Amino acid sequence: MIGAATADDRAAVVALWQAAGLTRPWNDPQADFALALATPSSTILVLREDGAIVGSVMVGFDGHRGWVYYLAVAAAARRGGHGRALMAAAEDWLRGQGAPKVQLMVRDDNDAALGFYESLGLERQSVVTLGRFLKDDG
Repeated sequence: MIGAATADDRAAVVALWQAAGLTRPWNDPQADFALALATPSSTILVLREDGAIVGSVMVGFDGHRGWVYYLAVAAAARRGGHGRALMAAAEDWLRGQGAPKVQLMVRDDNDAALGFYESLGLERQSVVTLGRFLKDDG
């Protein structure tokens, strides 16, 4: 069953993200989780089996397009359609917010993730992502 995460799910969801290799040293997954639940334009959806979280996806709408982050399925639960179900739930949530388009970012060397998303009909976009960290240096 897929539903919205609660604050009580944070440790299990962050552990899932870490086990799936989705976290990076420059991002605080605990803070990402808390902010997603605290912001009305985002949420985290979790898939539970026998009461345990086996999958999750963070989803948000910036007013222009929908974004998907942290789609993860526990290793023991992979290849069972859970990733597809989570992505469908994320897209349904975004449609409910009025998002006309969904986008996500995948590291260019993550062939498994790229293949998964392409199998769902997502297409590579002809854009370059630029960025800069906004840190308080003072």
